[in-house]
Amino acid sequence: MKKLMLICAPVTSRSGYGDHARDLVRAFLKHDKYDIKIIDVPWGMTPRNALDNKLDKNIIDCILPEPKLDSQPDIYVDIRIPNEFQTYGKVNIGITAGIETNAVSSNWIDNCNKMDLIIVPSEHSKDGFVKALYEKMQNLPNGKQQKIGELKLEKPMEVLFEGADSIFKPIDNSSLDLVDDIKEDFCFLNVGLWGQGNYGEDRKDISKMIKVFYESFANKKEQPALILKTNCTTFSILDREECFKRINKIKSMFPKDWNLPNVYLLHGSLSTEEMNKLYNHPKVKAFVSLTHGEGFGRPLLEASMVGLPVITSGWSGQMDFLSSTDSLLLGGELVQVPQSQHWENIIIPESQWFNVNETQAYKAMNYCFENYDEVKEKALNLMKINRDKFTLDKMIEKLDEIVTPYIDKVPSQVGIKLPKLKKTNSLDKPKIKLPKLKKKNEATV
Repeated sequence: MKKLMLICAPVTSRSGYGDHARDLVRAFLKHDKYDIKIIDVPWGMTPRNALDNKLDKNIIDCILPEPKLDSQPDIYVDIRIPNEFQTYGKVNIGITAGIETNAVSSNWIDNCNKMDLIIVPSEHSKDGFVKALYEKMQNLPNGKQQKIGELKLEKPMEVLFEGADSIFKPIDNSSLDLVDDIKEDFCFLNVGLWGQGNYGEDRKDISKMIKVFYESFANKKEQPALILKTNCTTFSILDREECFKRINKIKSMFPKDWNLPNVYLLHGSLSTEEMNKLYNHPKVKAFVSLTHGEGFGRPLLEASMVGLPVITSGWSGQMDFLSSTDSLLLGGELVQVPQSQHWENIIIPESQWFNVNETQAYKAMNYCFENYDEVKEKALNLMKINRDKFTLDKMIEKLDEIVTPYIDKVPSQVGIKLPKLKKTNSLDKPKIKLPKLKKKNEATV
């Protein structure tokens, strides 16, 4: 009898967490060890239409119409941020992208300590949990506080990378209508959610990236283009107009008589196959991101799997699969996370994230544009390494290795097997041999 596994995750969400959750669910289904039920939850304001009725039928069939079960699950898997972790199972596993900054909240540590196992996607993410240390304080009758201990991570934490789907591979003669019409033959590509915040404050630092791109190629005879595959929260017309508004605001920082390179907005939903076509498009030459921090950095890995040169911040989750030998990693410094990005129990005021050195970014973009053959050769070398180490199949195998020792502790449900009774005719004499009774003298007292 298979063990009952309840998974709580944003499996229908079009988001990074949604992608990660779907891959993990597919992995557990492929293990074929569990009776899986799913509680689907939202992820922010992102659309919840990521599942295909035919291709994802095995996941859809597992989703509970109501978030309840008739019995306690053997294994409960919570794929969210730690302040949302619950403990419904006999064994409880929390899976989270962790944090993009360098510190996690005491609330996260407290909730992780309620789980039996925590899984994160990168060494950077694990580092933030392992190094976290808080004082446990007790309120005294006089209004003061005294230290009664320390709060730190006490439960086991394992690193499991986000494996790239086998769809992400080099293909010939890639075509995508919106990109086909771009006039430039050399385009930098950025893929990511354009979050809230003033200039330089959104987590992916898209606004600064656009500004540095403009500076890098303004007034030059030969100019590449920048393709932004982005959105703010949804894929609506209003969201698209907000993206244009932000781009134009950055453009207005420059003199009107400057000849600025083109920035193209690619807004809306693309399938996995279409994303691979985008990465492989002959006009798309390199991937660039000035991100402040990544729990893992899935688009960066996907780009490397098709041999795109990668220009990005030399800090956080992507360092598990990128190297200074085969990528253009940018230096910078850790700075305090701006107040606009503080988020109670998630992004704490004392945390820091990475600010890319703009001069290095400027030089890297120009170097890639002017020395493309050299940069491309190194990217193809990285592709070979990553296509061997960071596949979805390798992730599925490692997940099984990680969780099996914990799940094996849950006793299997054993059905009671009753012996078969021999059918007899009700008129037959019983075949039970009774003991002989000794005759007793009635006069005996």
